[in-house]
Amino acid sequence: MPITLLIILAATCIVSFMAFNNRRLIDDLILWPPAIERKKEYYRLVTYGLIHADGMHLLFNMMTLFFFGRIMEPFYNDALGVFGFGLFYLGGLLISILPTYLKNRHNNSYRSLGASGAVSAVLFGYVLLSPWSRIIVWFLPVPAIIYAVLYVGYSIYMDQRGQGNINHSAHLWGAAYGVVFTVLVNPLVLPHFLDSLSQPGM
Repeated sequence: MPITLLIILAATCIVSFMAFNNRRLIDDLILWPPAIERKKEYYRLVTYGLIHADGMHLLFNMMTLFFFGRIMEPFYNDALGVFGFGLFYLGGLLISILPTYLKNRHNNSYRSLGASGAVSAVLFGYVLLSPWSRIIVWFLPVPAIIYAVLYVGYSIYMDQRGQGNINHSAHLWGAAYGVVFTVLVNPLVLPHFLDSLSQPGM
């Protein structure tokens, strides 16, 4: 039973639902760089991942986290102990948002929220373990590695355009963190991944 995953899912859903109707709670938890820069409210580098823009934003992130997190939690726990997955997930929240914070630390109008960066880390950890497994994307089965390539390409393109309200930078840094952390935890993952790429039918 993925206990840590269930705790993360429950905490995120509860806080997000509370924040949907509580602007003050959103303001207290959201990543607002000046509050970190001036008031030293460093907790915002993590708590931004507990709140979401709306129900669809929350649902997409939590569904993705559930389906891949239940597979990845035993992997990280086996390597790092009972808190392995929790440490990995917290690291994903922190690392994925740091470039955004540093870029916008003097920007009074910037806000960011949602667990997408950490969820990307979990997803890309999974891709290393099972690159040819099928994942469902808008009701279509797509090999995980193909989805990962398209996801990175799209995120880079949209991040360079700099339009919209989605933090594509967090997606990219979360994905990179997921890959690096997973390989560091178990270096055998890399040769396994490379070998799997040469055997699409496996």
